[in-house]
Amino acid sequence: MSAKDKLLLAARDCLLTKGYAHTTVRDLVAASGANQASINYHFGSKEQLLTLALRDLNTEWGELLFAVLEEPDDVADGTRSGLGDQEGLWGRIIDSIQANRSLWFVNFESVASVRQDDEIRGMIVGGQELARASLARAFAGLGPDSDPGEVHAIGSHYLALLVGLASQWLTDPERAPTAEQFVAADFSSGHRR
Repeated sequence: MSAKDKLLLAARDCLLTKGYAHTTVRDLVAASGANQASINYHFGSKEQLLTLALRDLNTEWGELLFAVLEEPDDVADGTRSGLGDQEGLWGRIIDSIQANRSLWFVNFESVASVRQDDEIRGMIVGGQELARASLARAFAGLGPDSDPGEVHAIGSHYLALLVGLASQWLTDPERAPTAEQFVAADFSSGHRR
């Protein structure tokens, strides 16, 4: 494995264990076995190395989320029935959050980097657009031929719910809502309008 590949792997590991803000050059050198000068030689700076690894991790996070959203529902006749389907989707999302906590933490931390890094901002904006489309398809059956404004609005609604739910499961899993509670609250609030 080349020094460049070792540094990328080390950056990935450091992001998952220490986070972006707490990963130092010393950490990267220790984890990769490479020398400090090789970071600048191959990537230009520690930040560029971490951003590249962050892009890979955010891509992985998106692939995991999209796979969860595309899993078939356990509905016998193949039709969507509403409440039960959403509960199954949210349940799979919660399971994915629990199984991939470090990856979700990295994703959340990357949002804080947006203020200083336009490249990370662009990466997140692109990821959010893909997430909106996938969420609109999974929860509302809106496909590529649907009205783009409707896809954006509904996808944004479910993205906000996803981020809020993930935040609760990452910070306070003992009191975070179950899929059943989450869906019941969302459906009941919709009926009060």
